[in-house]
This record gives sequence, C-alpha cells and structure tokens, in this order.
Amino acid sequence: MSGKNRNHADAERYQKLFGIAGKVVCISGSSRGLGKALATCFGQLGAKLVLSSHNIEELAEAEAELAGQGINVTAIRADVRSHDDCKALIGGTVDRFGHINVMICNAGTDIIKPAQSYEEPEWAEIVDTNLRGYYYCAKFAAQAMLDQGGGSIIMTSSVASSLGIPGLAVYAASKGGVNQLTRTMAVEWADKGIRVNAVAPGFINNFMDGVHPNLDSPYQRRAMELTPMRRRGDLSEYFGPYIFLASPAASFVTGEILYVDGGYAAN
Repeated sequence: MSGKNRNHADAERYQKLFGIAGKVVCISGSSRGLGKALATCFGQLGAKLVLSSHNIEELAEAEAELAGQGINVTAIRADVRSHDDCKALIGGTVDRFGHINVMICNAGTDIIKPAQSYEEPEWAEIVDTNLRGYYYCAKFAAQAMLDQGGGSIIMTSSVASSLGIPGLAVYAASKGGVNQLTRTMAVEWADKGIRVNAVAPGFINNFMDGVHPNLDSPYQRRAMELTPMRRRGDLSEYFGPYIFLASPAASFVTGEILYVDGGYAAN
C-alpha cells in the first residue's frame, strides 16, 4: 500500500472512531433543553433516535422539528418516575429499530431552595425523577444490551453531585446517587460489553423544567464567580463529550464521571 493510500485508510479509521451513524440512541428528557439539543446533534450525525418526555405536546413538537430536518426519529411518551413507562420506552425502542446501542438518561428536575425548606413531595419529585428514573431506564436498556452483546449508557450528572452548592441539597443528593449508580453498573457490566459513564455539566445556558432562576441573585452570581471561565456553557459545548462516550473512541472507558463545567470542579 502506498503512503497516500495508507494515510487515506488511517484517516477513515480515525473518523470511524467517533462515528455514531446508524446507532440507535434513546434519550430521556429530550423534548427540550440539553436532551433535545443532543438529539439534534446525534441525528444530524446519522443516529436513529428515540425521543422521550412526559410532556406530550413538547414531545410531538420536538419529533416534528427533528423529522423536518431529515432525521430518523420516533417519539415515545414516558414519565421516568414510572417503572412501567421506562420498560415501555426501551421496549418501544427495540420494537421500532430492532435494538438499542446508546441510552442517555437525561430527564431531570430541580427545586432551588434552602435545605431546611423542602417538603416531602418536593423531595420525592426530584429524587424519583433524577435517580430512580435513571435506574429504571438504565436497567431496561441494559437488559436489551445484554441480549445483543453490549452498548453504552450515559447518565447526565452534575457538578453538584460531588460539590456543596447552596440551594441544591436534594438535587445534589440525587446526582450523587447517579454517580454511584454509574460506577456500580459499570463494574457489574464491564465484562458484558456494556459501558456506563456520566457527563457532569456545570452551569448551562439553559434551565431545566421547574427551575425559574433569578440571574441577579447571590446564588447565580456565586456560580459565575466560582466558574474559572466566568460564563455558562453553551448547549453545543456538551455535544463532544456525549458523542465521545457513545462512540467506539471510548471503548475502554467505563465508570467515569466526565466534568464539563468551565473548571468549576477544579476550582
């Protein structure tokens, strides 16, 4: 093989490292925000997508928008707090596309308030969505992946999972649980071809459902002061980390929490 042909072959091999074209990707919490942005990116790169949300109207709008871009997409309504909904979500994904390659557990909610002020229904809402819902989706995705010989599960964690941030007591507890869920599942399934990792965002130019922040509050000012880059991350700055963890380039990566936070966790 000539040098030119060898270089071309190497280039193709390197490009395939990050290739996700044709992969079946299911994303919970993908009718808006980070989940929808990730779905759009994965779809534009050739992935087959399953969108999911508890909000039927938003979900239908997101599906129509992505389909209008020529993306192979289907939508399945699911409330991740429901065991049966999560089971139906993964079952519907496999029924539609024949298998599942990537599960992104992304549905989330938060209520920002002092730790002493949370009521029991608020605790249940946050933990059931952010932790139990992640477990259910990962559990049923793993069952399908075990039958097909492997896959990638990616959790959306948070810098609050390992750092003390005022106003986020219950959210932080749920995301700390996500980190341990990630590590434990990764160890259990590593020799079965299933990789489990998490992306831990810092402060994003997007707010999840249920969060109504005052950007001039001491809490928000503190967040920017403690972020070395002194800004929020754009949604597009999260595409690379998720694509990497979903792709063959991360074939030897499991049990990791990847902080994407402008340096917040290192400060």
